[in-house]
Amino acid sequence: MHPMLLLLLWGSLTLMETWAGSHSLMYFSTAMSRHGPGEPRFITGGYVDNTQFGRFDNDSPGQSVELRAPWAGQVRQKELDEETRNQRNQAQWFKALLQDLRGLYNQSNNNGSHTLQRMCGCEVGPDGSLLRGCEQFAYDGADYIALNWDLRSWTPADTVAQITRRQWEALGRAERVRNCVQDRCLTWLHRLLELGKEVLQRT
Repeated sequence: MHPMLLLLLWGSLTLMETWAGSHSLMYFSTAMSRHGPGEPRFITGGYVDNTQFGRFDNDSPGQSVELRAPWAGQVRQKELDEETRNQRNQAQWFKALLQDLRGLYNQSNNNGSHTLQRMCGCEVGPDGSLLRGCEQFAYDGADYIALNWDLRSWTPADTVAQITRRQWEALGRAERVRNCVQDRCLTWLHRLLELGKEVLQRT
């Protein structure tokens, strides 16, 4: 992986310190356009409390989610297949958004590589209830747009991101992300905490 990408991901990880007794499920995704034609490289890492449990790379054979923690091996095949489908869909969505951003920044004729990153997930308190959720994006290493803590509105980082905000407001993206945080993310976090409780829930 590119050293700058590792640095950016590490910076994001260090910012996600959980509150006392809380637990978080975070996904760090990166799409990198290639020189010339070809599908962008898409990589996602899944973390529970900064412990990686899974990884997806569309350059890997089979394009399937790979489990990275011993306790994660207890995940059912049905769940793994569902997450693989989700990540493949995400790869296509990132590809389209990356193309849109190159156009918005007048980079369509630029054959250089560009990078789109996303951090998203949820955090629960000691009683398992939702404390907060997040989704934020960076383009070519700079902040682009972020979902506010109310999970209902967006903060764009520049005038181009304001275009994306208007598009996403029209599409109701904040509501979809909010529903995902309150449903899928919470369910998956509770499931992983149960599977890895001997490691993840130690005091």
